[in-house]
Amino acid sequence: MSAEYLILIIGFVFGFYMAWNIGANDVANSMASAVGAKAITIRQAVFIAGILNIVGATFIGSHVTNTIRKGIISTEVMSDPVVALAGALAALLAAALWVSFATWRSLPVSTTHSIVGAMIGFGIMAGGFSVINWGKLGAVVLSWVISPVFSLVIAFVMFKVIVRVILSKDAVFDRSIRFSPFFIGLAMFVVVLSFLFKTPLGKKLSISMPMALILAFVLAAVLGYIGKLLLRKYLVEDPDTSDGAETVFRRIQIGTSCYVALAQGANDVANAIGPLAVIYFLVKTGTIGAKVPVPIFLLLFGGVGIALGIAMAGKRVMTTIGTKITTLTNTRGFSVDFAAATTVLLASKMGLPVSTTHAAVGGVMGVGLARGFEAVNFRIIFQIMIYWVLTVPAAAVTSMIIYKIIRIFY
Repeated sequence: MSAEYLILIIGFVFGFYMAWNIGANDVANSMASAVGAKAITIRQAVFIAGILNIVGATFIGSHVTNTIRKGIISTEVMSDPVVALAGALAALLAAALWVSFATWRSLPVSTTHSIVGAMIGFGIMAGGFSVINWGKLGAVVLSWVISPVFSLVIAFVMFKVIVRVILSKDAVFDRSIRFSPFFIGLAMFVVVLSFLFKTPLGKKLSISMPMALILAFVLAAVLGYIGKLLLRKYLVEDPDTSDGAETVFRRIQIGTSCYVALAQGANDVANAIGPLAVIYFLVKTGTIGAKVPVPIFLLLFGGVGIALGIAMAGKRVMTTIGTKITTLTNTRGFSVDFAAATTVLLASKMGLPVSTTHAAVGGVMGVGLARGFEAVNFRIIFQIMIYWVLTVPAAAVTSMIIYKIIRIFY
């Protein structure tokens, strides 16, 4: 067996390991609030998220990937095929090891920032500090503040609106049904715009902003009205309980969580399959450009890896976000999902760096703070933030070591 095909096999192993870790850590972004609020069980969350991640990765994921994630290092580093192969392998394994360690610690980290840190480490070893785009790195650092703060504020405000309009009034079940088109419509408006602007398939459709806004508004209005009809038809208030609003929002929240899981598969699969596609393309052709095509079987391969990670280890981080930061109900869980999706959409359209992981944690903090500082476990928040700060340097140092070891043998 030639050295190149041995490297390709190793690349598939590392790529699958990275995809597995994405599933294990990032499933919390979509399902933690639903599980924490008891809208669905952990087993149901694992099944739903696994299926939707495979669908998102395979059919909505990008069929073209940048050879350098987020433009963090100069493309000249990739001009030498040997350096590019060794670097892609080092980046994959280094990022996967850090995410795996964080998952073992039951703490959420950004898989995107992990691969960015790993690329920085390989870039420094291959071309020195001059090849690093420090402006891009600064944007990554900014996202540690931007993502959670945006999401915290949006979740706080959304939950306060729900309290003011529904929870503080009499006949909360009837009021929940009456106002459901507004909340469903608002969520669907963000979901449609996010799909059009934040998924590879949506970007490929190239719909203009005015047309996207009109389409999102019409679909939101229609789906909000249909949602109200379905809720009124199939939900009956239980006179023995006082959680009428939670019963209604439980159904709405399941829908928002499913969207986040679908988008996660579409967007995050590139963190595992991007470097693998570079390895695959180099072995097959011997050359590489700024972008490489991604065969659909690689997207499916990544989607299956994510799904297995969700099934085998997704519970750990899901439990941290869903139960250890603050107590979640379905109204709070809906506020978290809405805040995370809105933050990712707004920040992306404004050209600001964003992390879905950070947005999800910020949203949970927001609904906790809506009930007072004592409702939030700041010890867990501090631990999570320490790991966010450590992600880039830890992945970078690990990547440096792995790259040097690979170069000894190749």
